[in-house]
Amino acid sequence: MVDSRAADDGAAVRRRRECLACGHRFTTYERVDEVPLVVVKSDGSRQPFDRAKVVAGVVVAATDRPVPVESAEALAGEVEEEVRLAGPEVSTERIGIEVLERLRRLDAVAAVRFASVYKGFDDLSDFAAEITELSKRT
Repeated sequence: MVDSRAADDGAAVRRRRECLACGHRFTTYERVDEVPLVVVKSDGSRQPFDRAKVVAGVVVAATDRPVPVESAEALAGEVEEEVRLAGPEVSTERIGIEVLERLRRLDAVAAVRFASVYKGFDDLSDFAAEITELSKRT
């Protein structure tokens, strides 16, 4: 190896190499190859994690609330980082819990809206129970 330096804003390492047999110089790039995160759905099917789906769910729950799209994107990034630590597969239940916990800190009304869909509320008592739980945490 003749030279090594960061490339692509730190996303890769550029190395200049030289063949020991003929002296020919060439360049190689080394990049981190991330293991794809797989979501295990409640029916047992699997699909790749899609951060855009998390952002979309948060944006819908936060409609007409003072929650900027940037906050929804940051929340989705935090959730992705957290679930990646658990391994290459994550359940939709775990993702929902992580989103709900962060959304509770961001906006209580949006959290109740998200919970109503995520937990499948059937009647007003479900809303009341969620609001009671939210009140205990704040």
